[in-house]
Amino acid sequence: MIRLAIFDCDGTLVDSGASIHRAVEAAFAAHGLVAPPREEAKKVIGLSLDQAMQRLAPGADHDALTATYKDAFFAMRGAGELEEPLFDGIAALLDRMEADGWLLGVATGKSMRGLRHVLELHGLERRFVTLQTADNNPSKPHPAMAMAAMADVGAEASRTIFVGDTAWDMGCAVNAGAGAIGAGWGYHEPVELIDAGAHGVAMTPADVVAHAADWLGRN
Repeated sequence: MIRLAIFDCDGTLVDSGASIHRAVEAAFAAHGLVAPPREEAKKVIGLSLDQAMQRLAPGADHDALTATYKDAFFAMRGAGELEEPLFDGIAALLDRMEADGWLLGVATGKSMRGLRHVLELHGLERRFVTLQTADNNPSKPHPAMAMAAMADVGAEASRTIFVGDTAWDMGCAVNAGAGAIGAGWGYHEPVELIDAGAHGVAMTPADVVAHAADWLGRN
């Protein structure tokens, strides 16, 4: 039977928090707003951009903030200033999952353009068989991204895991009936992941393998 491992991007595959906060600061400054501290801003990473802005600045013009954020992020990319390194252990984890027969996918609040840039930067574009983004899916924790990924490859929820670092990721997985494995190296605390329904929290990428096996064992 097909086994599918879906990964979030920011905070799970890559450590993009610093660059995201720089773009948030630029967007808020452009609109005369005080940017939230990084600890607060990182809590909305993983949401679609418009929803993230609604949470960070409830009374502001979210559409304008979103557009300015995108401009700032693209400018940073064009200037070669983006920092989106792979987390330590991710490459080895992807190797192990593929060797064990898992198909790989991504479900992220990024745009498809942004996701493809990250994957190409790290030479990963050929490793993922399904890519789900905010361009054509509701924001997590809605299950649409996970369900679309499963439909793409013909995987059942009982044979699918979702690895992500936020409560939104865990909610997406649980709402789709898939295994929810928290990425404890990311931007939400383990207790937040568990409260959101995580079936287990991997504190390092290498720990994901055991949690994946546990999910399959339950089913």
